[in-house]
Amino acid sequence: MVDGSSSFDNDELFFADETPEEVGGVKGKLWKVLIVDDEDDVHSTTRLVLDDFSFEGSGLEFLSAYSAEEAVAVLKDHPDVAVILLDVVMETNHAGLELVKTIREEMKNTMVRIILRTGQPGQAPERQVIVEYDINDYKHKAELTAQRLFTSLFSALRSYRDLQVIEQNRKGLKHIIEASGSLFKQQSVGRLAQGVLTQVISLIGLRDSVYVEGDGVAVSSPDKGNMRIIASTGKYSVCNASIEECGVISERTKEQLERVREQGCGCFANNDYIGYLPTHQKGSHMLYVENCGNEFSEQDEDLLKIFSDNVGVAFDNIYLNQEILDTQKEIVRMLGEVVEFRSKETAFHVIRVSEIARILGIAVGLDAMQVDELYYASPMHDVGKIGIPDSILLKPGKLTPEEMNIMRSHTEIGYNILRASNRKLLKAAATIAHEHHEYWDGSGYPQGLKGDEISIAGRIICITDVFDALCSDRIYKQSWEVDRALEFLKSHRETMFDPGLVDLFFENLDKIMQIREKYKDDF
Repeated sequence: MVDGSSSFDNDELFFADETPEEVGGVKGKLWKVLIVDDEDDVHSTTRLVLDDFSFEGSGLEFLSAYSAEEAVAVLKDHPDVAVILLDVVMETNHAGLELVKTIREEMKNTMVRIILRTGQPGQAPERQVIVEYDINDYKHKAELTAQRLFTSLFSALRSYRDLQVIEQNRKGLKHIIEASGSLFKQQSVGRLAQGVLTQVISLIGLRDSVYVEGDGVAVSSPDKGNMRIIASTGKYSVCNASIEECGVISERTKEQLERVREQGCGCFANNDYIGYLPTHQKGSHMLYVENCGNEFSEQDEDLLKIFSDNVGVAFDNIYLNQEILDTQKEIVRMLGEVVEFRSKETAFHVIRVSEIARILGIAVGLDAMQVDELYYASPMHDVGKIGIPDSILLKPGKLTPEEMNIMRSHTEIGYNILRASNRKLLKAAATIAHEHHEYWDGSGYPQGLKGDEISIAGRIICITDVFDALCSDRIYKQSWEVDRALEFLKSHRETMFDPGLVDLFFENLDKIMQIREKYKDDF
């Protein structure tokens, strides 16, 4: 059915002699307006009347559909349609109203502004339609002059723009919340910087409602000297040293980074974004993202400033946590060396055990955090020896059965010293101290654990400690030749040692021997 055919015999009334005021030149992205009507004249006349329409410096892009079905297809292809000028009566008496329901309920499009235009008000009473359907304006075609159409469209676009700003801010807040949750999960400054760089690029891309893959770097400047790249993306991924050594970065970019560092605040310049991350630790940190576009709003800048300020706090926390962790690691290493010194053994023993343990940890498939724990906790494997009397610990000859029992107690002494700590590193060290003399077949001590009952850390330190001890001089023995020690590992592959770890040991023998050469005893 054709809607309002009699009304359109009077085009002079539909678009009477009121015309919109002249507006400035059109620029920027066009606002999409979808005309849905089964009358060709309505499409052509609407386009003609609104030909010079402009809102916030941008004109209109007209799309046409002649039925509700066509309108759905157009909206799927153009989800960014801002306004729909919608007829009620088309292929059916209520095709327009059914389309409204489809748009709002099935397509979940709550952004687009819908102006209902009808030539037969009796088919769709205004009050009923306003109450029952999610439309934004209702116009009788017979009363719709050019000026009134202009006013309605201007109002609809203003509403659409405001909703877009609200939605962009909501997305921005969502990104900040998500980013803030992940920032403190980062395990190093470099990984934190990479995450922050990715989030900033995402935030910048919000104005296009898409995630963008950008080119950028995160820079650390501990003093007024060189700026060091700690994270990068896109074409800058090849850079992993100082700014000066990265040939991809232009002189203009270097100057911009220097200026931001001196001024202590971020900026948008020449389509690029340079963010300043205010920190109290370790100098300055900056982010550079290239060619972001030139349509940065005040909301963009506020959003990025809030994010940058909070990231600065995150960097400070990471540095403080890192300092605490480094202090723990240093204490653990020093205590391990003290024990070795008291035993008249070289401090290189604990270093070699740690390095070889890291090789095996990686080979067996531990994640980076587990490998770090293994590496830094392993020097404490013999800490319990501080409770063993010198007469036994330093005895040059063979120990009696009673003395051997006392010597074996160092595993439980070390465990009891360390287990009270709530620190993850020291808890790992407690487990290693307790289990590094447990054997694969259950014949070890102090608990007689067997197979997988022994922690992977305990099994790794068992094989690394035994191998290095066999190849090193002790007060009660001389060092073995490496080949003899390797044969010992093979012959005890399923008794003392986890057979899988023995296999990995030999697969990585070249690396292990490099460690022994690097940290060999000098005497």
